[in-house]
Parts: sequence; C-alpha cells; structure tokens
Amino acid sequence: MRAITSAILKAAGIRKILEVADGSSALAALRQHPIDIAIVDFNMSPMDGVAFTRLVRNSPESPNTYLPIIMMTGHSEKNRVLEARDAGVTEFMVKPITAKAVFDRIQAVIVRPRPFIKSRTYFGPDRRRSAPPAYDGVKRRHDDQT
Repeated sequence: MRAITSAILKAAGIRKILEVADGSSALAALRQHPIDIAIVDFNMSPMDGVAFTRLVRNSPESPNTYLPIIMMTGHSEKNRVLEARDAGVTEFMVKPITAKAVFDRIQAVIVRPRPFIKSRTYFGPDRRRSAPPAYDGVKRRHDDQT
C-alpha cells in the first residue's frame, strides 16, 4: 500500500516522499525531518494509525501537533471512522484508494483546512464539517457555560 500511495504522489509531482513502516518509525521521522502531511494506515504494527495520531496530537514531545494526518483503511465501519476522527485525524480515506481520493484529501487539508479545537478531552481539527443552519450562539454544546 505504501508503494501504491508513493506512486500516486510521485505521479502528481511530489518529489520528497518519506516512507516508513509503522507509527513508531513515523514519530521518529517527524523528529528528524520537516513533514508537511502524514498519510497513515489504520492497521500498522506495532503502533497503528490511531495511536500515532493520538501521540502527534497530545504528546508533549510531539514536534508538530498541527500536522495534517490523512488516515486510510480497508475498514469503513462507522466505529472505525469515529475512532480515527476522535483521535484527531484530519481526513479519512477508504481503500482501495484512487489517485482522485488521495488528491481530494490533500487538497482538503491545504485549501480548506479546518480550525483546531482544544477541549478537556480532544485536540485536533474541528470534527464538524459545517455549522448547523439554526445555530446563533457562541458555544454549541448543551453543557457549555456562557
């Protein structure tokens, strides 16, 4: 899957591509190289994409907590999508991937970046893709203090 993704990126003219085998290696690479976007798999071993994302977003040693992270997986069950979203993944892509899907996700993180949210239990891109039309206040949660 790394070879396919790398070939898609190279075909788009992206020349500096760093491939690593798992989340632990990716964290080490983040500390050694300026990385603009990470494309990770949900199923990596020994550290999977969700654990990697949580460490990037929440670890005090993280070199870039705002790193755009695109998660890909062969499992599109709702619980997996929600787990990735709640870990702080920026975009989600289901396998088999296509060049269009990769480019769409990259374009989304570059052209339409979502603001980051910090709360007691979450740090990452705003999980809401749009504002509800009837919203007219400062805060959105039912238990938010005014």
